[in-house]
Order: sequence, then C-alpha cells, then structure tokens
Amino acid sequence: MTTTDAAPPPASDPDAGSAAEVTAPEPVDENIWLEEIYGEEQLAWVREQNARTEELLEDAEYTALEAGILEVLDSTDRIAMVGKHGEWYYNFWKDRHNPKGLWRRTTWESYRGGSPEWDVLLDVDALAASEGEEWVFHGASFLRPADGEPHRLALLALSPDGGDANRYREFDVEARGFVDPAAGGFDLPTAKGNVSWLDADTLLVASTAEGLPSTTSSYARTGVKLRRGESLAAAERLFEIPEDHMMALVAHDSTPGFERTFAVDWISFFEKTTSVLRDGQWVRVDVPVDVNLSSHREWLLFRPQKDWTVGATSYPAGSLLAADFESFLAGGRDLSVLFTPDEHTSLQSWSWTRDFLLLNLLRDVSSEIRVLDPQEPGTDTAWASTVLDACPPLHDVNAYAVDDEDSASDSDDDSEGDGTDGGAPVSGTGAPGAGNDFWLVATGFTTPTTLTRGTLKRAVLKGDATARAGVESTHEVIRSSPSFFNEADYEVQQHFAVSKDGTRVPYFQVAARGLVLDGQNPTQLSGYGGFEISRTPAYSGAIGRAWLERRTEESAGHDGDAPHTRGGVYVVANIRGGGEYGPSWHRAALQEKRHRAYEDFAAVAADLISRGVTSRERLGCVGGSNGGLLVGNMLTRYPELFGAVSCGVPLLDMRRYTKLSAGYSWIAEYGDPDVPEQWEFVKTFSPYHLLRDGVDYPEAFIWTATSDDRVGPVQARKMAARMQAMGIPNVWFHEALEGGHAGASDNRQAAALQSRSQHFLWRALAGRGA
Repeated sequence: MTTTDAAPPPASDPDAGSAAEVTAPEPVDENIWLEEIYGEEQLAWVREQNARTEELLEDAEYTALEAGILEVLDSTDRIAMVGKHGEWYYNFWKDRHNPKGLWRRTTWESYRGGSPEWDVLLDVDALAASEGEEWVFHGASFLRPADGEPHRLALLALSPDGGDANRYREFDVEARGFVDPAAGGFDLPTAKGNVSWLDADTLLVASTAEGLPSTTSSYARTGVKLRRGESLAAAERLFEIPEDHMMALVAHDSTPGFERTFAVDWISFFEKTTSVLRDGQWVRVDVPVDVNLSSHREWLLFRPQKDWTVGATSYPAGSLLAADFESFLAGGRDLSVLFTPDEHTSLQSWSWTRDFLLLNLLRDVSSEIRVLDPQEPGTDTAWASTVLDACPPLHDVNAYAVDDEDSASDSDDDSEGDGTDGGAPVSGTGAPGAGNDFWLVATGFTTPTTLTRGTLKRAVLKGDATARAGVESTHEVIRSSPSFFNEADYEVQQHFAVSKDGTRVPYFQVAARGLVLDGQNPTQLSGYGGFEISRTPAYSGAIGRAWLERRTEESAGHDGDAPHTRGGVYVVANIRGGGEYGPSWHRAALQEKRHRAYEDFAAVAADLISRGVTSRERLGCVGGSNGGLLVGNMLTRYPELFGAVSCGVPLLDMRRYTKLSAGYSWIAEYGDPDVPEQWEFVKTFSPYHLLRDGVDYPEAFIWTATSDDRVGPVQARKMAARMQAMGIPNVWFHEALEGGHAGASDNRQAAALQSRSQHFLWRALAGRGA
C-alpha cells in the first residue's frame, strides 16, 4: 500500500523537465473569433443564424410537432420516479404548469395507491422568480441523521443556467426552506465540483470557487474540509492533485460501522487512484489506475478496464471481483470472482441491497439480471447466482436497491406461507424495512416503461431447512407509463452489420410491420460510440410521434403500385467505442483506433441500404456530444451514404478541443492533438479539418447551447461558419441561449430542440416522392 499525509503536496518545480517540447502546428482557423462565447459580436452572429433557421423550420408542421412532443414531456400520467430517504419517497417533477419543476415527497402508502398526495418542498419556478435567477435543479444530497431521527437536512445543487457548475445550498425539509447562511447555513458559490456530508456541521468539498485551483480540464483540483461559518478559501485542505490531472473528488461513507472517508485523484477519464483516510493519512488502495473500485459495508469490489494479473491469476477486462475491504487494504489478495464476461455478455452496472448484489448485464444488447448472495458459495462464480426472471428479449431492464441502508426482513426466514414475508414494504403492511427491496425499470422501443418493486430473500428447499435454493423475489408492478403512439403497428428487429475489419456490429431497427424493402423509407440512424456508454432499447413517445407515425405525402404510385404514404424507420447502432460488450468493445475504438467506430456506423448505414430499408437520399443520422463528433465524421468522411445529418452539442474541431471548455479531460478517449504523433491520427477524425471543396455533402443541421460548459458551443459555431463560407448548400445552425450540455433545461426547451432536429430530418429525407 501507499500512504501520504492528508495535506497538500509541495508544489511541483516549474523548471523540472524543462526540455523544450514539440507541439503540433495549428492549422489556420478563420473562425477562431467565434470562440468568445458571450461576446456581443459573436452572439449577434448566433441570433442571425437562429433567425435564419427558425424561418426555415418553424412552419405549421413544426408547430404541431412541437405541441405533440411537449404533450409527451408534460404528461401527468408518466411515471414519477422516486428515491427513498428515511420514511419518505422524493421526486422531482416538471410539467406544463411547473416548467422548472417541483421537488416533493410522499409516503409509500400514498405512492403505491396510484394517486399520491405530494408534499411540495421547493417550487423552483417560484424560487427563480423571487431571486431573479434561472435556476435548474440538479439534485439533493441528504445528511444521514442520528438513529431514530428523520432525514432533515439536504444540500441542493442548483445551476444558474443548466450547465455543470452548481451552487450548493443547505435546505431543511421540515422547515421547507433554505438554512440562512447568516445563521450558519451552508451556501457554496457556483462552481464545478462535488460535495459530501462529513457530519452535521462539516462538508467535504471539491470546488473551483473562491480562488481554489482548477485543473486544466476546468474541474476542482483540491478537496477541503468546510466547517459551518467558514469560507471555502479558509477551509482546511485535505487533498490536492496535479494540475494536468482531470479532477479531485472527496466523499464520506456514513454507513454505521463502516464509516470511511475517500479521496479520488481522477487522473484521466479512465484512470484514477482511490485513497482512504486513516489516522490522518491517506492510504491508497493498491490497484492499477484502470481498475474501478466501489465499496459496500465490508466489501470492496473491483472492475478492471484491462486484463489484470494478481499473483499467478489473470482477470479479464470487464470482470467483477470482490475482497474483504480491510483485508485487501492490509495487503491480502484473496479475490472472489463474481462475474466473467464472454463474447456476448457484459456487465453494465451493479447495485447492493443490504444483503444481496444485483448485476445488470447485457447479452447481445438485451438485458439479463443476476442476484448474488455473498453468504452462499456458487458453482460458476464465488457467490451463488440466481437469474431474475424479468427480462424479455430486445428490452432494457435495470434493477437497483430501494434503500440499502434500511433494515431488512430476515433474509434467512425459512417459514412457509404466501411468499410475502420479505415483501412487507411492497404490500404496505409495515414492520420489516426496505433493505432488500429493489426497483425494476423495464423499457423497450415499443414497450412503455414499467416500474416494479420487489423484495429479495433466501429461498429454502421444502422439507429441508438447511438446504438453500438460491434467492427468490416477490414483486408487483407499481407504475406503467402511458402509450403515446400505436406501438402494436411496429416491430423491433435486431440485425448485425459487418464492419470493415470483419467485426459484427449489432443494431436495432424499429419500423412498421410489413415494411416494404424498396429503398424508399425515410430512416433515422442514431449512435454514440464513446466513453463505454451503451445504447440500449428505450421507449420514446417523442420518436414514436415525430418519426414512426409521421407520414410522407401520398405518392402517385409506380410500377402498378397503388398510391401510398409511409412512416419513418428508426435505427440505433451499437458501435465500438460504446459499452455494449464491455471495456474491450470500448477500447477497440480509442485514440488511434477511433476510425473503427466510424467504420462500424458506416457499415450499419450501408447494410440498411443493401437490405432495401432505405437509400442515400432517404437516410439521415443524428447524434449529440460525442455522437455529434460521430455524425460529423459521417458528414465529412461518408457523405455518399447520407442525405441529411443532425449534429448536436458536438465536438468537431479536434485540434483545439483540449483548449475549449472541459475538452482536456477527454484526451484519454481521443488523443492529445498538441503531440505531433497523436495529431497525425486525431486529424483523421476532425470534421472541421476534413471539409473539402467539390464534395456533395448531405444537408446539415448543427445545433448547440450557449451555456454548455462541457463541450461548449464554439465548435458547432465554427463548423457551420466554415461550411457556409465554402458555399456548401443547406447548412443550418441553431444555438439555444440556455440549457447547458443537454441543450434544454425545461420541457418546453426540450420539445423545441427535439422538434427542430426531427423536422429538419423529415423535410430533408421524406420529400421527393417517398
């Protein structure tokens, strides 16, 4: 193990390693003036572009489309997801009457009954009006109360513009108001960072506010201990990282009997070190920087991003291992294998109830859930594993704990009965706690989301109280989302395209039953392919209304066909760079191998065309953020495959992305363009530098948000400006003046954003005699 004092390290010597470093040259950039985000001249250019695009798109069809999407987003029948704290169930809710939202709570009996009586704690619209600030609610973090006391104090994260920087303010849920800073209430200035309760009068804070240093990636560099009445600048510094690392994080686990304080040096997006505070010193958990860690009570879990060799044993990337926390910290290396990936199956996430571990898996991008019991040895894994029978094919189903810190019913109860012994919280009969309860959220492209609650307990064989039969669950459906389109008219299929290097790439196709394969179907292809993020099946009333059910104008018919109309086809590609098959699928498209993600997406596009689903003039693609970079590469590298491209909040200038907003933090994903050897491969997927004269480019809609402090709006601005200056036709740009990286901070803005993108694609792809 490694130990360091819990104090800032000495400043590094600025003259150390002073040998001149060679930096790759920057190409001429005639649009660099647009990088001043809030400049008067720059915003005038934005407003001019917005007016031009709105004049094109915001016609009568757009108005009806926006109203239909807003109806979906504002529906009062959609599921109000809740989180349990103490005896209350909390929810944040937006609708037509409350666009900024209500933070509220109810009891389990009321929630389960179907028509909850909500206790409103904070009206964000009223707060914004009274304070003259466009607040966006980003969540609440509760102080763990003393035994027998209710959860009362919480830190609310409020963003002034929807960006990643938050102001943290202490809130008393019983008094229904903020704790006055003049009386010692915590009120942290707006900044990027994180906050964790250490005790009732102390916070652990990583922040860039009040002069605290930031990393090159724009995140917090230090962790401090903030006591009531103190300023951040005066707070005791606990932890500090080098400036060129990504960010510092500090947190406290308050689980009784397992209290621990952690500090994380997030070196890069996929590398970190974790330390535990012991007797005034930071004790590093001694694992490679690419092994992800999490703790629960006495357990420490490990998920390596690369193959990890411990002693004579090698554990594959994407596996899940467990060890006793204290034993591992003391040097023991007795690891238990809980999950091993194969070519079809990957681990997406996990969640602890009090006594069991829920694993959320994907098997060829369809969900599978396993329940592990640490008290029972398994056959294929160290802990006994039971498959939860809750996952239909081509669906996404996720299980997570209701409240792992609550008490639990006796999970060893072997009595016979109606099967509800462990299900008291579900049935509402009181008594046992919710410690082994779980939520189950299931969704599919044509299946509205369902929320189920269940309880886990150890099963026994009848007649033998000592023989175990795995883990059993009792559960009931609590909520189902409403239907927003006629799902029965559509079918979901999974296909596999073959990429340039022979890799089979899965994709989902959602289309009308009996789809005519004549190449004339307006088709929207969506993807992401980065940061180990998986694109899984999900119900979208907006896609159903804006794309699947939308109809082309009636054709005159040809070759004996009767006149007809047709709807849209929606496709999601599961390309490399994502997490659908675990870390290896992600790492296959990192940095110099980035081209594989784009080859995969192009292979899906080509497969749709070869199968007769669509054609170049009917095929469009859409993506946001890293997905914006993806479709930007489709625009510039594969223009022959697409008729239209909708490119949102994108990375596009890969020469300067590390100097813009939080871009430096993504070097691990894309590479460092300042290093000449790395710029050689980075420039091959930098759309801003791949534009050429004389190319027949697809129609393009590039959209972003002024307040996006993650990617920032300037790369989208510059791409549109360059394309328009080159005389490329049908290039449209729109920049929301608020909304952050999501491009929207309320349902009205979200409906407008989605409507512009959908309407642009439909106009471009569904005309010309479809």
